[in-house]
Amino acid sequence: MKKVRVLVTRFSAMGDVAMVASVLRELQAQNRQVELVMVSRLHFKAFFEDIPNLIFHPIYPEEQHKGPKGLWRLFQELKRYKIDYVADLHNNIRSKILTLFFKTAGYRLGILDKGRHQKKDLTKRKNKILVPLRPTVERYADVFRHLGFHLKLGNTLKKKDRPVPETYKSLLNHSGKNIAVAPFAQHPYKVWKPSNWDQVFRAFPTHHFYIFGGGRQEQETAAQWSERYPHVHSTIGKLSVSAELDLISNVDFMLSMDSSGMHMASLVGTRCLSIWGATHPYAGFLGYGQSIHDCIHVEHPNRPSSIYGNKSCLCDGVEAIDLVSTDMVIDRLKEIGLS
Repeated sequence: MKKVRVLVTRFSAMGDVAMVASVLRELQAQNRQVELVMVSRLHFKAFFEDIPNLIFHPIYPEEQHKGPKGLWRLFQELKRYKIDYVADLHNNIRSKILTLFFKTAGYRLGILDKGRHQKKDLTKRKNKILVPLRPTVERYADVFRHLGFHLKLGNTLKKKDRPVPETYKSLLNHSGKNIAVAPFAQHPYKVWKPSNWDQVFRAFPTHHFYIFGGGRQEQETAAQWSERYPHVHSTIGKLSVSAELDLISNVDFMLSMDSSGMHMASLVGTRCLSIWGATHPYAGFLGYGQSIHDCIHVEHPNRPSSIYGNKSCLCDGVEAIDLVSTDMVIDRLKEIGLS
């Protein structure tokens, strides 16, 4: 069977890139003749490490690949792979410029349809149309279908056998459950109050919680939880992305905001309970293989206010994320086996 090489571009954000990895794994499994060249930020390379016949080519958008001249340099680098197709899974200004170079050179292109009009209908304040939109992973898959590849997404979790990071082996070996927690997100309207997490941690003292994700401020918050509760452990700043995936694959399940943590859980086949506020699972960003029944949220006519959670979503004077009570989360955890 003749080999074909497909260039794939998706530069950010972390959760979106993780969803691309889920789709590419399915694409390669169903199309053994396909070789992939994935272009994204170096930080996300670990998402693609276990996909056969995939070359990862990093983009440095703030350095040598900055601006049109930098993208031309990137174009020259990528041409050396002798690709047959280009799949633009980003469809933003940067990827459009790069795709234009390939179009001018005569390459066959597939470009992501973001469904902007449907998303606008879902998030508008008046006459909102609250219906499930096409999942983002299916939109990614549509690009490859347009290019002529057979691709059927199973949308199921497939548990990955990965090693436990050395420093966490003894912690994981106890009689209770091990739960990964991703309590932070890029936008504040997607983040539960820290005091809520205090109540969750106090409710389950015999189980161990592992905190993931965030920068310096979040690292300080996680460190305070670790000091306060002996069964809570912060991983922030201590593990590489690959090691984070290793640990997430070895916990019983994850508890996450609508954030990249949910999508990392999907990559290693770990079930994830997710908490939603200003955003909504109907927007199409539920983690690959995750169940909508594991989404914890309170329906309100004002939800969602945005696709990415970057806008306030007041519901009768209360932010949507604050409608989710600690009792709701604690009760859901008890339903799946915590006591």
